[in-house]
Amino acid sequence: QVQLVESGGGLVQAGDSLRLSCAASGRTFSENNMAWFRQAPGKEREFVAGINWSGSRIWYADSVKGRFTISRDNAKNTVYLQMNSLKPEDTAVYSCAATNRGCSAYGCYVTPGWFDYWGQGTQVTVSS
Repeated sequence: QVQLVESGGGLVQAGDSLRLSCAASGRTFSENNMAWFRQAPGKEREFVAGINWSGSRIWYADSVKGRFTISRDNAKNTVYLQMNSLKPEDTAVYSCAATNRGCSAYGCYVTPGWFDYWGQGTQVTVSS
């Protein structure tokens, strides 16, 4: 069992930066593939970024590529999402997800159903 707790959300202006953290419980964090998803009001949950267990493979949604950076610190059981040049359309609840299923394909990481564990989410609001 893995428990995930997100933090770092808030209200910022367009162009600002935020750093989200996702702290995981459990001794097997380093075996888990991780991702960030977001969901805006009235919209479906969408993939933002994913990182494999070792950090050697990373994927981004086209909408955030070049602005967001995902990373992980296995010693701290934490995955991060650095968000720069924020836009109003980035406004959403951001959630992290984890799984210990093996897959090295982009198609796995963009699929919410592939992940077994989810955090409660943290609100990010970007004003124009």
